[in-house]
Amino acid sequence: MERALLPRLCQRALRLCRGGLRFRSSRGAEQGAPRGRDPPASLPQGPGAGRGSRTGRELWRAQQDLPRAGTGKGLERKPLALERTKGSEILFGVAPCRLALAQARRALFRLFLKEQRGGPGQPVRAELALQAAARGVPVLHVPGRALDALCRGRPHQGVCLEAAPLPFKSLRDAEEPQLGHGESGGRQLLWLVLEHIQDPMNLGALLRSAYFLGVDRVVATHSSSCPLTPIVSKASSGAMEVFDVYSTDDLQGFLKAKSAEGWEVVGTVSRPEDVEDVPVISCSEFQWDKPLIVVIGSEGEGLSLETQLQCQRMLAIPPGRALHPGLDSLNVSVAAGILLHSICSQKRRHGD
Repeated sequence: MERALLPRLCQRALRLCRGGLRFRSSRGAEQGAPRGRDPPASLPQGPGAGRGSRTGRELWRAQQDLPRAGTGKGLERKPLALERTKGSEILFGVAPCRLALAQARRALFRLFLKEQRGGPGQPVRAELALQAAARGVPVLHVPGRALDALCRGRPHQGVCLEAAPLPFKSLRDAEEPQLGHGESGGRQLLWLVLEHIQDPMNLGALLRSAYFLGVDRVVATHSSSCPLTPIVSKASSGAMEVFDVYSTDDLQGFLKAKSAEGWEVVGTVSRPEDVEDVPVISCSEFQWDKPLIVVIGSEGEGLSLETQLQCQRMLAIPPGRALHPGLDSLNVSVAAGILLHSICSQKRRHGD
């Protein structure tokens, strides 16, 4: 009789292998479903199927995140792929996204918010969702890892915004202030000109300081400067979204023309001994009495010689101690903040 049962048992085992054997792991979840495919029809589908209140389909989907046997690796998940609008870029962080939505100076495509119930950032995300809805911008709630992928791991604070790039504005299209030659009456004007600023973090910090301290206009060299990227917007804490940034392809010609109109053009230098043919004074000695342009160069090379020769004076920040070689200068955005504050404090003293 045992010999008669043996073929039938073998046939049954073969059918089970062909149909896909299901077994329980140490946690009790059913496994064995083919990976990368729809859940097989043999999995239980009704309410309460599987373990607890989870359905067979939910169990199968949960198993797709388990590591393959023998890999020795922990939990592995494939990054979510979110298609982008052609030519768009991804703003990240609460301040840039909020100000971009508020100002609408660029085309806005989609707002991505981290899917999370409660937490300290929930009121802010709810506010941004309402702001986007008022602008007609679709809102998508996605996992945090999808946001990480969108902004390449940068600190997004649970918020990303797909938008069109924000270009420099052309000086040819700018509305010029009406000034007579050497005019000093009325509101004092202050422009910040940036030559060869290529680090996006420095550019963003410069824009943030310029906006905060009351600079009227920022002009950058077009061909050799960092573009206005999402990194710049984040580093500026969103100031880039509310503050026009102009560009010029002829910096020396622009400065020469402004000097002829009665503006004072001053450069900046970290080492006064490197400057020839242009007087150098401490920023604390400078008197602001006419429309003013402050020109700042890159952190590594400073102002070019051609630009220095267009300046009437050069401003320097005196150090507070004897400096070690190689540690004798400031970060360009920090130096700009000190210089601009020194100048703008005169405006407040004069009651403007």
